[in-house]
Amino acid sequence: MAPRGLTTITTTTSGPIRGRRHEHGTVFLGVPYAAPPVGHRRFTAPMPHPGWSEVRDATQPGPTAPQPVRDAFGTLDMSPYFGPGWQRGDDYLTLNVWAPPPGGPARAVMVFVHGGGFVAGSNRVPLYDGMSFARDGVVLVTVNYRLGIPGFLHLPDAPDNRGFLDVLAALRWVQDNIARFGGDPGNVTLFGQSAGAIIVGGILADPASSGLLRRVIIQSGTGTGAFTPEQAGIVTTEVGRKLDIEPTAKALAGLPEERLVAVLPRLAGLDLRTPTHHDPLGGITSFSLVGERQPAAIVAAARDSAIDLLIGSNLDEGSLYLAPLGILADSTETDVRETAARFHSDPDDAVRAYRAQHPFATAAGLRTIILGDGLFKAGTQQMAAAHASATPGRTYCYEFAWRSDAIDGQLGASHVMELPFVFDHLSLPSLRGPRRLLGSAEPPAGLATRIHRAWITFAETGNPGWRIHQPAGGYIEHLRAT
Repeated sequence: MAPRGLTTITTTTSGPIRGRRHEHGTVFLGVPYAAPPVGHRRFTAPMPHPGWSEVRDATQPGPTAPQPVRDAFGTLDMSPYFGPGWQRGDDYLTLNVWAPPPGGPARAVMVFVHGGGFVAGSNRVPLYDGMSFARDGVVLVTVNYRLGIPGFLHLPDAPDNRGFLDVLAALRWVQDNIARFGGDPGNVTLFGQSAGAIIVGGILADPASSGLLRRVIIQSGTGTGAFTPEQAGIVTTEVGRKLDIEPTAKALAGLPEERLVAVLPRLAGLDLRTPTHHDPLGGITSFSLVGERQPAAIVAAARDSAIDLLIGSNLDEGSLYLAPLGILADSTETDVRETAARFHSDPDDAVRAYRAQHPFATAAGLRTIILGDGLFKAGTQQMAAAHASATPGRTYCYEFAWRSDAIDGQLGASHVMELPFVFDHLSLPSLRGPRRLLGSAEPPAGLATRIHRAWITFAETGNPGWRIHQPAGGYIEHLRAT
């Protein structure tokens, strides 16, 4: 039992929980928002938690979704991003709540969805410690959701996008409970990064999210990252082949989690191109949302939405997938063309267009640009334009441009780089060093203060303090050290 005076008890709709006080408020860890996804429930929509009557301890981190070990990209230490990996336990559909001290008006609520390629990550990540948000007057919620085969494999006898449905269930929990933590259920901002950002974009496009949120932040995601059912079916067939079973929810429910996790690395490199569609995520993962239409197209067709959007990407998104693997510095023109072929039906024409835009870029620089555009930037721009057109006056765009000196200066403003600034965690020791995200040079604390404050101001007011992004020729806020 925790020492007296250091804990606090709050009652949720499922039962009472004991959290821990800290200097900026309270934190509740591992709070269930849905029933444990075990047995056949691994492949159903999330179900209500049965609840509890005794006070449940929420002072220690809870279990995480089953996932393979993934703590590095090549030589780059990514443990602060991926966290401790699979921490076993059935009750992993949980969230963490970081709340400011009680008193005063209800606070803005921010709900964060982690990335990890739809197969890894959790809310137990050092980067996602929410004390800085509680310090600055916001209630922060970080969410676990199903990953990999239970979360996103397309199956004939199960609903698609089950991990996505988990996040919707977490948002419903927030509506029912967040006032008990000092939060305003009428002012909820959903934000996410990478795979989490793709999920957030899908929720923005889904009518089922009506009434659950007021604002959305999409960090290095894409509005065009969903697989068609045909593409997702390629993954399904391969899972069945590698596991030597009929790829159905009924058959998979009889397998232990260990087998479902062990097969994930063996799915890398699947060719998801079809006669009518390229792979929207360029082969970096075999899982994504599944749908007949892209979220950006759905958002473009919507009208009279009351949802504010802050959206952006990083200057050197593609470098994360090249520099740590030692394949960036020696890039050739052949590498540039092969990268373009991942996203363009006529790669030679695409390379010529990029050369015209970036006449002084090296092969390494052009390869990074083409990969980053294909994975994140182009789809980000489409989502921004769609929202700005359908919902005028509510769209704000950014580009994060501070460059790390990690990996001999090759990493730059890569994918993931903005997260320590958003969470105001530049001082984490695990982020510093030549093979760590922020590199060896001192990162600009003033930029972290500015970005962290912009995210909070947007959550509180709907305006981060920037000019509005218009549908044509829109304004982009460049986030760099000054």
